[in-house]
Amino acid sequence: MQAMSEDQELFEHFHLTVDKGQALLRVDKFLVSKMESTSRNRIQLAADSGYIFVNDRPVKSNYRVKPLDEVRIMLPFERREFRIVAEPIPLDIVFEDSDILIVNKPAGLTVHPGHGNYTGTLINGLAWYFGVRGVLETEDGRMGVLVHRIDKDTSGLLVIARSDEAQFRLARQFFDHTVSRKYMALVWGDMEQDEGTIEGNIGRHPGDRLRFKVFPDGKSGKPAITHYKVLERFGYVTLVECRLETGRTHQIRVHMEHIGHPLFNDPRYGGDRIRCGTQFTKYKQFIDNCFALLPGQALHARTLGFVHPHTHKEVFFEIPPPARFEELTDKWRRYAISAQPSEDSLI
Repeated sequence: MQAMSEDQELFEHFHLTVDKGQALLRVDKFLVSKMESTSRNRIQLAADSGYIFVNDRPVKSNYRVKPLDEVRIMLPFERREFRIVAEPIPLDIVFEDSDILIVNKPAGLTVHPGHGNYTGTLINGLAWYFGVRGVLETEDGRMGVLVHRIDKDTSGLLVIARSDEAQFRLARQFFDHTVSRKYMALVWGDMEQDEGTIEGNIGRHPGDRLRFKVFPDGKSGKPAITHYKVLERFGYVTLVECRLETGRTHQIRVHMEHIGHPLFNDPRYGGDRIRCGTQFTKYKQFIDNCFALLPGQALHARTLGFVHPHTHKEVFFEIPPPARFEELTDKWRRYAISAQPSEDSLI
């Protein structure tokens, strides 16, 4: 079962119908008795965040369950079962305290294990960093760790929760869209406007399960809003800043492709071929060299701001794009400022 708020999805992690003979009992005590390896504190945090439902209505910890109640725990991320193999993967730690960890993820590193891909991910590296050795059996490896993700070939900032309190409070902020996130992206084409907003429901592509698409009629998918601002124009491509109001899968990639400006070298949304420019051989070679310089889409999660889950103070982090991203924009900058570029300057 999936429950929906106005524009955000919750996923079922636990569901039980209360027995006919059940005496009145606080829902937190009831769930502790029914769920293995789950603390009462964790359940209370879930209730405080609005994630415990009885008969499809959110309840607090002191709600007393009664016979035939439908009790569910709904969380803003899918439940997955897998085994985590701790691996000594180098991590670029931007900030760390007892509640949170801020990581600068490199492009090319998968965040989370998936089907047939259980090693070599950020989660495997985090398990090692947090002191796990060998294999960790877990019902859901994101519980108490990840509250959001970025794509494999996207670089930039991720926040990791180090406690139950941090995990639930951060997840709530992402759920309520109160987290501030800005990305840098290099997109094909010369954007018509210096700034603007892209709105359009995003859902899985009916013809390709690995892609997503915009459903303009609003009858399918989930609402998504991306604000953009032009940072620099290079003629055939544009460097933009994108601010997420929502956080759908592939949101920036899908929205930019939808308005005719796919991300440079994005293989899934048509950015890995020439979309603007000339037919000259030297230009094609220039583009190939650019593609080789930064494999995957040119997208970087530059800033991340939120309310600290323990101090309740606003915190803000910023990280510059990786060297290869900078080299790519410099290459286009040199191309753009040359009115009649020589063949050598294109290589």
